[in-house]
Amino acid sequence: MVMGALAPTLARNTNSSTTKILILVTVLFALSYEGFGQNGTDSDALLKFKLALNNSSALYNWNSVFSPCEWDHSNWVGVLCLNGSIWGLKLEHMALNGTLDVDSLVSLSSFRTLSLMDNQLAGAFPDIKKLGKLKALYLSNNRFAGQIPDDAFLGMGSLKRVFMANNMFTGDIPISLAELPRLTELRLEGNQFKGRIPDFQQHGLKAVNLASNELSGPIPPALSRLNPESFSGNKELCGAPLDPCTSSSPSPAPKEKLTTSKTVIIFILALIVLAIIALVVALLRGRRTRKSQLDRSSSLSQNSNKIAPDTYTAGAGQEQIQMPLGSSTQARRSDKLSFVREDVEKFELNDLLRASAEVLGSGTFGSSYKASVGTSQSLVVKRYRHMNNVSREEFHEHMRRLGRLKHPNLLRLAAYYYRREEKLLVYEFVANGSLASHLHSNNSLEGQGLDWPTRLKIIKGVAKGLAYLYSELPILVPHGHLKSSNVLLESSFEPLLTDYTLRPVINPQQAHNLMIAYKSPEYAQTGRTSDKTDMWCFGILILEILTGKFPENYITPGYDSSANLASWVNKMVKEKRTSEVFDKDMKGGKYSKGEMINVLKIGLSCCEEDVESRLDIKQIVEKLEQLKEGDVDIDDRYGSSEGNHFMIRGSEDGHPNGVDR
Repeated sequence: MVMGALAPTLARNTNSSTTKILILVTVLFALSYEGFGQNGTDSDALLKFKLALNNSSALYNWNSVFSPCEWDHSNWVGVLCLNGSIWGLKLEHMALNGTLDVDSLVSLSSFRTLSLMDNQLAGAFPDIKKLGKLKALYLSNNRFAGQIPDDAFLGMGSLKRVFMANNMFTGDIPISLAELPRLTELRLEGNQFKGRIPDFQQHGLKAVNLASNELSGPIPPALSRLNPESFSGNKELCGAPLDPCTSSSPSPAPKEKLTTSKTVIIFILALIVLAIIALVVALLRGRRTRKSQLDRSSSLSQNSNKIAPDTYTAGAGQEQIQMPLGSSTQARRSDKLSFVREDVEKFELNDLLRASAEVLGSGTFGSSYKASVGTSQSLVVKRYRHMNNVSREEFHEHMRRLGRLKHPNLLRLAAYYYRREEKLLVYEFVANGSLASHLHSNNSLEGQGLDWPTRLKIIKGVAKGLAYLYSELPILVPHGHLKSSNVLLESSFEPLLTDYTLRPVINPQQAHNLMIAYKSPEYAQTGRTSDKTDMWCFGILILEILTGKFPENYITPGYDSSANLASWVNKMVKEKRTSEVFDKDMKGGKYSKGEMINVLKIGLSCCEEDVESRLDIKQIVEKLEQLKEGDVDIDDRYGSSEGNHFMIRGSEDGHPNGVDR
């Protein structure tokens, strides 16, 4: 009887447990399905964004097979992840062109930052206000053009940073830009904006650059505290920090005014004089000269895969270098390349004009192209537009000086071309790419990140190249623009410095705005560089190599201690979190902790804000050569007690330093 009475109870308990398990399984399945659906939606959005771009080969691993984000880790190149969601895109130096499909990004609920700097994107300003929660927008060094609507930034209450320098925007600066409540940095230099500057009233606005536009009228009082260079190149601007505004000049007396008829007569006479001059020039021109010019014009028109400054082939990602076809002796003499090395195959300028060219990217001062000339010679042609403040003789002399430099860790100049408006520098092509591409491209799927011995080799090679520049050049800052994209890597990963020693021929305004040396703490404090400014740049580079983090110093308009990679590393070390500093993708460091920590010390010593406390180049080279495994003495300086507990692993938070979230 007892057993019979218990049977219904056991049956009820069993049924209840089974029901609970089924409910739990159903809930878990629904949650996992929902998460899968979200990842699928994000992938679809990015693939739609990619589809609108041309020349998107750089986005090689954007594939729906893999989710873009695994918590804070990105599986897709250029995608920034936070807590499993896509919070930004950083697609820089990729030669992207085509249409910017903003609509495809609207569905990304956590999307906060968009960087497309140094590409070839063209057309009208995209409808960015659809991304209402955006915090940072970086579109500098592209080919966007036209007028920006006044309401282009309406409702973007979270937007802090807007970088749109070196495009072709025209018209007035949009009013909605001046009404962004949280705006802290604005860069609009190198465009064609006209009219008056809006009244920016943001209390947190720290940096503004409006140089090299066509702005006019008084500078708003709220911007009067800025550096005068922020407004240079706008002839019609006045007021602090520029010259005071003056009243309009009185109208000329009636007797000084030209009547309409007189104006017409003068115009006709001018046309006649020009026609006579043109006729004389045509008569003096020889038949041979005319034939060579016609041949050249024909060859340029028949080939779309050439290099030229302002002529673009739609969708092809290729340009042409268009040289002057003057008839004078001076013009003919300028139409030739000047070689500074004897160990390279010589060729004519026409050979370069006819060579097929591949656009490698747009850098700080211009574009770079890969061209194949002769039998097997691959070259890089760099086009510079900001070198017109020095005379022809000064430029030639400086190029000859560069041609005499010879060191295993320098990419040597091969030839150059001089024209007043722009210059061409020709180098041998290095197929392995830049240090920046190896550090910051997504290698996690292939497992091909730079290992520790390779990184140490690169640091030592850069130090040797810098030491050579210091010994050979009697100038204050021998390199001036040292950063990871200006360090190329041979097939053996031996580093080659490039873009060095160009400060003497770069226009001062562009140098101060763009070169890394002018983002140093001493320039921010005193307005001057020093003989250890390149050491600060090298220190930031060392920390970038060790941490794998992209230094925000490279893209900020000046020195900002809060965005300084060295400040973050110092903070981590003082908090006894040194193990979290090193790049999680770096292999081969398990038995090299002593070397790694001592190189970290060298990097931090180079980044001291006090110039006198920094190491000089000789001390750096000596310390790097004296590295020995097991010398773990960073505790002497910071009082850290990590010691034997040191391990190599990634940062727990997983976020790039200094990026908006």
